[in-house]
Amino acid sequence: MRAFAQTHGLRDGLGVELTLYWIEGYGGGVFLPFTDETSGVETYGGGRYLLDTIKGADLGPVRPGSVLFLDFNFSYFPSCAYSSRYVCPLAPPTNRLPRPVHAGERLVANQ
Repeated sequence: MRAFAQTHGLRDGLGVELTLYWIEGYGGGVFLPFTDETSGVETYGGGRYLLDTIKGADLGPVRPGSVLFLDFNFSYFPSCAYSSRYVCPLAPPTNRLPRPVHAGERLVANQ
């Protein structure tokens, strides 16, 4: 994976900006893994994915200088959360949010 972009506008609400990656092997594509304060409690301990275009995420026409809106409601567990037969890339330390994200796929409902 190669880092190629960084978010803008998450620091105030979530504590840090996230790094987006380009997957150079396999099928290529944009990849955004992250962990947050819910990891291991309300969500899979290894984190979640917000974008993985290999899996068919439709980003629309993304051109240099264009804006991509991230919707954490679509964050989901990697395949390795469901079976030890899978090996998944997990979020690097730079993509560890110091605050909770109560959106997307979770193990338990927020009560």
